[in-house]
Amino acid sequence: MRKTRLSVSQALTTSEKLMEKIMEFEGLRLEAYRDAAGVLTIGYGHTRDVKEGDRISEYWARELLKEDIGRAAQLVLRLGVCRTQGQLDALVSFTFNLGFQRLRKSTLLRAVKRQEPAAVIRREFMRWVWAGGQRLKGLERRREWEADRFLEAYPQPLPTGGERE
Repeated sequence: MRKTRLSVSQALTTSEKLMEKIMEFEGLRLEAYRDAAGVLTIGYGHTRDVKEGDRISEYWARELLKEDIGRAAQLVLRLGVCRTQGQLDALVSFTFNLGFQRLRKSTLLRAVKRQEPAAVIRREFMRWVWAGGQRLKGLERRREWEADRFLEAYPQPLPTGGERE
C-alpha cells in the first residue's frame, strides 16, 4: 500500500472570511461597469467575458464569485507556499484582484518563498495600491487586510542582543 503525502497547501481551502472580505472590498454591481483600471466588471469583481450592458442577479453574482475564488485558489495552491489559512486567503484575495500572472512575477511572491521577515512581506503587499495611475484608499485597505491575514501566524524574528529569559 502506497501512502500519499499531502503538503499543507494541498490540505487548505478558502475560508468564508475570504469570501466575505472580497464581497466587502469589491462591492456588488448588478450592471457591467468599468473599474478604476478600466476593466469591464460585474457582480463582485467578476471580469471574465463581461460585455457592455450586461446585467446580473445577486444570486449569479455570488455564484460567479465562488467560481472566481475557486479558480484563484487553485492557482495559488499550485505554488506550494501557503502554510496557514491566512496565507491562502491573503494570496487568493491578491490574485483575485490583480491576476495570477502579477502574483507569479511579483517581488511579493519572491519574498514569501524566501520567508523574508514580516516587515518585508508587509511592504511588498503595500506596493500594490495603484490603479489607473492613482493610489486608491480602497486598495490600501485591501492590502492592509491581506498583509495582516498573511502574517497572522507568521514567525516573529528572534530577539537580538544579550536578552535572556
